[in-house]
Amino acid sequence: MMVARANPEANLKKAESLISEASRRGSDMICFPEMWTTGFDWATNQRIATDQEKIIDRVAEMAKQYRIWINGSMLALNEEGKVANTSILFDATGKRAGIYRKTHLFTMFHEDDHMAPGNSLCTVQTPWGLIGLSVCYDIRFPELFRTYALKGVKIQLNPMAFPYPRLPHWKVLIRARAIENQMYMIGTNQVGSEDFGSDGVITYFGDSTIIDPWGETIVEAGEKEESLLTATIDIDKVDQIRSKMKVLQDRRPDLYELG
Repeated sequence: MMVARANPEANLKKAESLISEASRRGSDMICFPEMWTTGFDWATNQRIATDQEKIIDRVAEMAKQYRIWINGSMLALNEEGKVANTSILFDATGKRAGIYRKTHLFTMFHEDDHMAPGNSLCTVQTPWGLIGLSVCYDIRFPELFRTYALKGVKIQLNPMAFPYPRLPHWKVLIRARAIENQMYMIGTNQVGSEDFGSDGVITYFGDSTIIDPWGETIVEAGEKEESLLTATIDIDKVDQIRSKMKVLQDRRPDLYELG
């Protein structure tokens, strides 16, 4: 999706069209990119943050109206009233089934100066098994995904705003996280460009994808155009692969030094 910067109304209008079409196709869930209702205009986001609860409520209404689960990362206030990059998983009744505040903030673009970090992970029990939530830069921290795998997560939802020139990193990282944790990785990325002022204009490379627990690509978008991809995944494949190649049981945590 190409996100209209600091324009929640335009993004909601586009999103409803996509949600309606996904529902028509019979999809159980639709996933949007990172910060899909606002983009990253730091100054504007601070000003409109208090109104984001109304935007979130409208997304919940769409989930209920179209009877579809919805995920994506959005601007939201945390429990302390601070602005946070928040992945919300709405169920098909409009309930906020899972809320995850991005724990690894992207210091390269000063996200830590404008967002409050989350301090906990989030798993959601769904009709398709346990789902884990993460956001963009988290993909570079394998400990997070291993923790999710050990909790029994079978599907990981990753809203993204990954730009050039890091497309090769993205392709390797999402596949590696899927293979090493034997889980489905769903990565939904922005397309288009965004002006970060003194940090320059960045261009997102799309390439949204689903990677299965064996590292195979189920579906993949192009790099420049907006698109609605539809795919069916076999959840049983997670258990089949985990029972055949016992990576999680064969770990040696007594030897690992993590601190």
